[in-house]
Order: sequence, then structure tokens, then C-alpha cells
Amino acid sequence: MSEPSVRIASLPESAAALLRAIHDALDLPLPGLTDADERAYHLLLHDRVSQARIILECVLTEGHDFGPAAERLTAWTAGEPVTYTPWIDKGDAA
Repeated sequence: MSEPSVRIASLPESAAALLRAIHDALDLPLPGLTDADERAYHLLLHDRVSQARIILECVLTEGHDFGPAAERLTAWTAGEPVTYTPWIDKGDAA
């Protein structure tokens, strides 16, 4: 027996907002080639993964509402912007 298809448009807006917030928190540009950029990328990714896990834990085990959870994660993400130099593909073929 297969489950019915579920698309983002069929979800309540708060559930879709939470999925978007998780995506946005984890969608970081790759770092530039310096060690400092690599370190900053990994620290930021670690922090954002931790924040997303906290939000998911609260929603899944504590029954927190999706809407406020999405707002909290979005605020956390905005408070920790990308500060490293992102990698840019200059199209130089070797």
C-alpha cells in the first residue's frame, strides 16, 4: 500500500514555513579557498545544524507549534549571517 502524494502546496502554511526555515538555515554557500573561510563555513554550518535540531526536537517531542518554531529558526539564521567569502566558480577549465 502506497502513501498518497503530499506536496508543499497541500501543507498548512506553518508546516511549509518550517520546512523553508530549515532549508534556508542549512543552505550555505560553499566557502572560498582560504583556511579562514573553511573554518568559518564549518562553524556556521555546525551552529545552524544545531539550531535546526533544537527546533525539530521541540516540534517533534514537545509539541511546539510549527509557526513560532519557523519564526524562531528564521530569527536565529538571520542573527548568524554568512561572514566568510563564498566560493565563486569562475569557469576556468583546466
